[in-house]
Amino acid sequence: MKLICKITDEDLGENMSEMNEPRMRYGARGIVIRNDGKIAIFNKSNKNEYKLPGGGMEDDEEPDDAFKREVLEETGCIVDIVDELGTTEEYKSKDNFKQISYVFVGKVKEDTKKLNITKKEKDEGAIIIWETPKKALELITNCYNNLIASSYDSVYFTKFVVLRDRKILEYYLKENDNE
Repeated sequence: MKLICKITDEDLGENMSEMNEPRMRYGARGIVIRNDGKIAIFNKSNKNEYKLPGGGMEDDEEPDDAFKREVLEETGCIVDIVDELGTTEEYKSKDNFKQISYVFVGKVKEDTKKLNITKKEKDEGAIIIWETPKKALELITNCYNNLIASSYDSVYFTKFVVLRDRKILEYYLKENDNE
């Protein structure tokens, strides 16, 4: 899979520290698109965060299965994967943490209208909204400088999420000429 982006502390305007045997996390995320062309955006209102659906992979879970599971939990939608966009890499040197995410495009097959979000996501004010890809990019881009820490995540961690998802969406729009 193609590398969509690599994000380090320097991309956040921070100094990069040396990383020694960082903790690893693998994730699956991406674009979830309905028949009307709108895409799913996960909004955590208490953090002023907009992000794409997705999350961490469970033990022995394949990336495509993780994407489908995360999408069902966060959007209530069952999807067919129609494209594999690539991967992203995040290097959070302040926490000696590296994340690799597999990025997919999923077409909504069925909307169950039932979210299965975590207590953390509920506490952070999580809701799903549907926007055009261009409007979604605008929301993700504009929230970056106004993020608020939660009792779960610092602004430092959330900036990685938002920057990564902005780069994923920019890549998707460029590849699909949806601007």
